[in-house]
Amino acid sequence: MPQELKEMSDQMKCCPVDNTFRLVGKKFTIHILRNMLILNQTRFNQFLESVEGINPKTLSVRLREMEKSGLIKRQVYAQTPIKIEYTVTEKGKELRAIIMQMAAFSMKYCSTDVFKDGKPRTVEQVFGKAQKTIQ
Repeated sequence: MPQELKEMSDQMKCCPVDNTFRLVGKKFTIHILRNMLILNQTRFNQFLESVEGINPKTLSVRLREMEKSGLIKRQVYAQTPIKIEYTVTEKGKELRAIIMQMAAFSMKYCSTDVFKDGKPRTVEQVFGKAQKTIQ
């Protein structure tokens, strides 16, 4: 192992990539964040309808995990019927660029899997000019 790598390794408790993956790597977590950050979804039923394959129990667990890790905030409104909304925290918003880079990678290098016509596209082409700054 090179000396620089050993010195860096000696200073860390764990790999930073592994640590981030522990926060967002569970099934459906990144999809929920994607929908919150890109589609501005805030409600349980919105996630349930738009995240393919998720069930209510798993969604509930993932939302609690994300809240506990500080990625999202849960707001309960005292009204009848009760209203609950989820918003992305500043910590969670930092993942937006990562999610957009993941999308850009697939749209460029895996276009035959992503698009029906198989043609590569940019983030700007798919999500609009507002996304250009995070390509």
